[in-house]
Amino acid sequence: QVQLAESGGGLVEAGGSLTLSCAASGRSLSSYTVAWFRQAPGKNREFVGAISGFTKYADSVKDRFSIFRDNGQTTVNLQMNSLKPEDTASYYCASRAGWSLRVNALEYHDWGQGTQVTVSS
Repeated sequence: QVQLAESGGGLVEAGGSLTLSCAASGRSLSSYTVAWFRQAPGKNREFVGAISGFTKYADSVKDRFSIFRDNGQTTVNLQMNSLKPEDTASYYCASRAGWSLRVNALEYHDWGQGTQVTVSS
């Protein structure tokens, strides 16, 4: 089991940027697929993007968000640019063993507690 912790959320104006981090405690994420999901109040949790040896993004964030690993392979970051009010949500990172990019939250085994991102108009 991998323990994950998100950080970096906050309040930002529309058009601004934030970088979220997902840190694994005690182990490398190099052999894991790590995904970001988000959930707004009253809505289902939705896929944002994921990284294995490749990356995959939801259409709603493509060209604005990017996911990358740090050199030490214990952290995966979500760089969010050109933020919109509709990006407001709690953001969660999740991992699954292996390098298979999946968009279904049920296919990820370990989850962080989430970090809130609020984008003001």
